[in-house]
Amino acid sequence: MKFSKKHIFSRVFKIPEIKFEDQRLTSFAGLVLYQPVLQQLRLKERLKKCFTHLKVSEIFGHPIIMLLLVLHLIMGHRKLRDLDYYQDDPLVKRMLGLQRLPNVATVSRALRTVDQKAIDKVRELVRDLVIQRLQKLSPARLTLDFDGSVIWTTQRRAEGTAVGFNKQKKGARGYYPLFCTIAQTGQVLDVLFRPGNVHDSNGAKAFITDCLQILQEALPGVILETRMDSAFFSDDIVTLLETQRVEFSLSVPFERFAELKHLIQERKRWKRMDARWSWFETFWKPKKWDTRFRFLLIRQRVPLVFRGPIQLDLFVPHEEGYAFKVLVTNKQIKAKKVLMFHNGRADQEGLFGELKSQAQMDYIPVRRLGGNQFYNLAAILAHNLTREIQMLARRRDRGTTEKRSALWSFDELKTLRHLIIQRAGRLTAPKGKLTLTMSVNAAVQQDLLGFLEVFKEAA
Repeated sequence: MKFSKKHIFSRVFKIPEIKFEDQRLTSFAGLVLYQPVLQQLRLKERLKKCFTHLKVSEIFGHPIIMLLLVLHLIMGHRKLRDLDYYQDDPLVKRMLGLQRLPNVATVSRALRTVDQKAIDKVRELVRDLVIQRLQKLSPARLTLDFDGSVIWTTQRRAEGTAVGFNKQKKGARGYYPLFCTIAQTGQVLDVLFRPGNVHDSNGAKAFITDCLQILQEALPGVILETRMDSAFFSDDIVTLLETQRVEFSLSVPFERFAELKHLIQERKRWKRMDARWSWFETFWKPKKWDTRFRFLLIRQRVPLVFRGPIQLDLFVPHEEGYAFKVLVTNKQIKAKKVLMFHNGRADQEGLFGELKSQAQMDYIPVRRLGGNQFYNLAAILAHNLTREIQMLARRRDRGTTEKRSALWSFDELKTLRHLIIQRAGRLTAPKGKLTLTMSVNAAVQQDLLGFLEVFKEAA
């Protein structure tokens, strides 16, 4: 249908006068998506059990503060001071069961009084929520990725931070937590908090053991598999995985082993995977190990970078060389499938990026260690809940792939935030019936009502 210019353009010159009134308006009408999920998971009641040992006389308890921070991060806020900008939001108050929200000072005091016992209980709750989803999913095999990620600050000297390796900011203090993530659901199962100056493998063996035992007890019969980088390559961890009957692949720091380097240098005939990759294998062990394992020695054809000055009027040929990697595994499948499985670890880096840029996991809000761990767990809960909503509302997009990609094509938190969550709405009660009224938009209406209809059926 064609329209005339008269029906398209309008003359706008005057700037409107600004006026503020209590209109029971919310800027985050899409938060209503999270309300049935929070009720279904009984998150508020379960959070209360995490803090029963803290004898404090505050009106706002730690469960409310944790739930407030989860919503705070879902809405896209970062600093605690941002709380001032939605103090009057009626939908946020309603979701928390409050008539007024706590101020910034109250939230800071709550973060100051969190102890290690409370942190351990919240970690247990995070694990329980993920396991609850996995029990519904009933996968034949489950892929665990273990890796650390730097959380640093230049603003203050926070408790428990230390100067460690940091590509982005040399000399910055920070934390270096170790994460266990589930590849099939893209969720964080557990986190081990550590200072920023420790090696990747610090505390890893006990943490890995705990994660494996918890999943084996909760999901008997499921095949567990894991993949890790070269920082975890050790006799203790490889033997642990073999003893627990966990399928694994680990990168090998082969530069440290002269025998492996010699095998690569002397190898004349390589088995071809495709035009890019070739390989051979050997059953080998370092001198101090007791057991031999399957080692895959792999080379990749890569273009060589010409670093000298370039004369544009001359022809410069493209030269190619090889990059090498070594994997140790107990999988009895083809080498190409082991390589694809191991390369699927890259999805975890994307997960860390989303947690830091969209759930603000890289922010250190206070000086106390317990408060910073509390905030970090709120970011993990916000991320996991967003994935849970999409898994409830949508069908799986794929089965198990060679790279163990997530079974759903998830929208990032920022996408949901921009399309659905950050929508203006008005809360009214005509004839005593609570109503949330939003501006007419066909796309928003279809998505929002589609989500809510699925949640209704699931309940």
